[in-house]
Amino acid sequence: MYNRLINIDHNMTDSIMLFGPRGTGKTYWLKQQFPNNLFFDLLHSETYLELSANPSLLENRIPNAYDGWIILDEIQKIPALLNEVHRLIEHKKLRFILTGSSARSLRRKGVNLLAGRALTYHMHPLTAQELSDDFDLHYALQYGTLPKAYQTKKPTNYLKSYVKTYLKEEVQQEALTRNLNLFTRFLTVASFTQGEVLNYTNIAREIGSNRQTVTNFFEILEDILIASRIPIFNKRAKRDLIAQPKFYYFDTGVFRVIRPRGPLDSDEELSGASLETLFLQQARAINDYLELNYEIYYWRTHYQHEVDFVFYGPHGLLAFEIKRKQQLTSKDFRGIKLFKNDYPMASCYVIYGGHRKYFEQNIQVIPFEETILNLQQLLSAP
Repeated sequence: MYNRLINIDHNMTDSIMLFGPRGTGKTYWLKQQFPNNLFFDLLHSETYLELSANPSLLENRIPNAYDGWIILDEIQKIPALLNEVHRLIEHKKLRFILTGSSARSLRRKGVNLLAGRALTYHMHPLTAQELSDDFDLHYALQYGTLPKAYQTKKPTNYLKSYVKTYLKEEVQQEALTRNLNLFTRFLTVASFTQGEVLNYTNIAREIGSNRQTVTNFFEILEDILIASRIPIFNKRAKRDLIAQPKFYYFDTGVFRVIRPRGPLDSDEELSGASLETLFLQQARAINDYLELNYEIYYWRTHYQHEVDFVFYGPHGLLAFEIKRKQQLTSKDFRGIKLFKNDYPMASCYVIYGGHRKYFEQNIQVIPFEETILNLQQLLSAP
């Protein structure tokens, strides 16, 4: 097992909600960290049938005077249990750890998310720091960093199965959409927008649907935690900026297995999107695990000057431009230099495929692999 950066105080008195996509290691990590505590696997048929039929039976399964943690794995399978959990927290002062891979399923059934009664944590694919000596940049760009994708001898087969499982268990069983075939086509079309500004109308035209359906589909992807939309950074904007967000699947391996390959797909296009995806998934994990509280954006003017990622929070303002090429030219610095002019307090970086670390005026240039390996320090102390 890899040593994860996530840290939950075993002695805290608050209950916890641990969200994360399937396959990020929530269940395994909890069983390792809390081995002698009550554990209810809601994917287990007998447990699911018993508690879904009568959520109040949960109390009967908890010993009298029990003072340990009560872990409910995949709570979105029985959202009604949250009301029972709420009652047991309030009246019996019990402590729960609830895991979930779909916030949508909880919200859409009209139950509360224990607001104010449970701290929220997130688990992500493995980081380079967690993988340590096992980290391989080329492997991570191709297959991502989900734990099983790193441990299996057939990562492509695992990732294909992973995507099918998500479609079956999170979308079909939860009835998030009535047209699974249309949603499947949407997943493929969405993969061509990885790292790109979204055009909902064009996507709707490609899948033969309408803009509202496409918007709903993107919301489903976000709610089942396998994708995100990155908004534009427009705080105290000095230029005309575009308004639409950019889109990313949460893991490079998942992105690449959804994205079809053919004679019209260039390696450069795929590599560029994979680099941005890997950077984002690593940065989001570190941001959550270390509680850095950055909000993540991108920046782009109407004249197509762009910065791939902007981090804004109590630790400062950071801007990152990702380039796959090994040799940079003055053109590669135009967007980030304009951003630096507008926000002189920002720490600005160009991350590239070369091997030399240097400064271009007040822009720091760092090799991509070095950045990933040292991202924790880079985000913690700008």
